[in-house]
Amino acid sequence: MQTELDRCRQLVQTCFKGVLAPLGQSPVELGVQYALTGGKRLRALLVLESAALHDIESAQSVWSAAAIEAMHAYSLVHDDLPCMDDDDLRRGQPTVHKKWNEATAVLVGDALQTLSFELLSRVETSSSSQIRVDLIASLARASGAQGMVLGQAQDIAAETALTPLDLTAITELQANKTGALIEWSATAGAILGGGDPLPLARYARALGLAFQIQDDILDVIGDSGKTGKAVGKDQDAGKATFVSLLGLEAAQKRAASLVDEACEAIGPYGNRAETLRATARFVISRET
Repeated sequence: MQTELDRCRQLVQTCFKGVLAPLGQSPVELGVQYALTGGKRLRALLVLESAALHDIESAQSVWSAAAIEAMHAYSLVHDDLPCMDDDDLRRGQPTVHKKWNEATAVLVGDALQTLSFELLSRVETSSSSQIRVDLIASLARASGAQGMVLGQAQDIAAETALTPLDLTAITELQANKTGALIEWSATAGAILGGGDPLPLARYARALGLAFQIQDDILDVIGDSGKTGKAVGKDQDAGKATFVSLLGLEAAQKRAASLVDEACEAIGPYGNRAETLRATARFVISRET
């Protein structure tokens, strides 16, 4: 699994290096480059692997992979702001608003979001203008008020709610906040290759939920990977999580069951989808 992630990181960083080469040395331009450094590149890997299932070479699919990583980076920069989660560290480094200032961080996030759509609009992404439009439109839905942004709004509202969210509500919240971009990543390859996205969508929905449950588990038993947050911050604030609602052991079993669901969903692809199955298993075995 580590080999696949390393290869993915190299491909995406090479793509970003070429795209960002014309940028200057202003705080916003430096901030964009800074925010695009590091990370697991899990979403990018989902794009590359789903595309490979539809016979799309990585030299083409890397543009969509870079696009989702730019969108993800934007979400992190804004999520870290004092008006949101107020985090000082991200990936072991100062967050953008700490390294520069809040206004710069807002603009860096804006620039990253628009970069994402710019990458998808390029002919390198697909020679078909309709496919490029489909990718752009679907990512706009996944990242906007029907997806990630909605999930963030639901998360903020939950912090001041009179009663903690129940299991149904927190599942919906995380399906929007985290799951929407994971689902886009896994189905992008089907869009690029003109295939049926449904098996990959089912895979991604189970994977996204397992990912968030594992985050909640790590908040309890160790490093959550959100290096700007104190371990257990959400629990200490009385905010509902999968662990607080299910209990630690039941949450671990639920995550494992979701991985099984994800692997079963991509059964039609046979052995060609083995990396995606390994990715699902990695999601609940990771320690950060």
